[in-house]
Amino acid sequence: MIPRPLVLCKWLKRFANGCDRNAFLEKGDTLKCPLSFFLKSMVPEMIVQDWGLIDYTDAYERQKDCVQKVIAGAQDHLVLCEHPAVLTLGRMTSPDSLLYQRHEIQERGITITSVDRGGDVTLHAPGQLIVYPIFNLNKHGKNLKAYMQKLEELAVDLLKNFGILAISISGKRGVFVGPDKIISIGVGVRKWVSYHGLGINVSTDLSLFKLIKPCGLNVHMTSMQKIKGHEVLMKDVKNKTVELFRERFYD
Repeated sequence: MIPRPLVLCKWLKRFANGCDRNAFLEKGDTLKCPLSFFLKSMVPEMIVQDWGLIDYTDAYERQKDCVQKVIAGAQDHLVLCEHPAVLTLGRMTSPDSLLYQRHEIQERGITITSVDRGGDVTLHAPGQLIVYPIFNLNKHGKNLKAYMQKLEELAVDLLKNFGILAISISGKRGVFVGPDKIISIGVGVRKWVSYHGLGINVSTDLSLFKLIKPCGLNVHMTSMQKIKGHEVLMKDVKNKTVELFRERFYD
């Protein structure tokens, strides 16, 4: 039987009045009573949003809005999406990383845009799961190197859940299966709030990567579907990704 709202409110009031509030407060906490603590515990620590297939520029503008909200005190956001074919040029992109002239690439319907993250050139396309953790790193150690390492470890464990043995390689950001790269990672930080994130090749058209040196490396790209030899459902990868982020950052 579900308690009536009035009965529930009376119970919470008695609970708040009858308990030692200090038992519920941590050092530096601004809560005034256990009832506030109780209500705070009902607020999710991470908001998950699925933007579907979305233009990269539109997604970037929405990312910036989320970043400002988190800076202002909102909960962390975890965004999942896919992008139409686009090359994003990080701050360290070398001219040699584009293997064709820009106009030749654009004639194939692929957009080229510069972005404010670290790293070199990356390709996004349908079939690649994009994960944007917009996290307040003040709550997660305030250590960018440790955060990047945690993302790599999470990515390795994600693939393990699908029967794929992957590794990270010292000096090469991202995740690899043998010599082939399967997940790209690049982040930006504003006032210790992270944005950008991971590109996970689920069923991406791998021929598109022949237009570039992915992340400035002489490396071949692979995908979960290619490795497994059968269809890998995007929804399954999304669900497991959200589960792992909850475990690694909030449990």
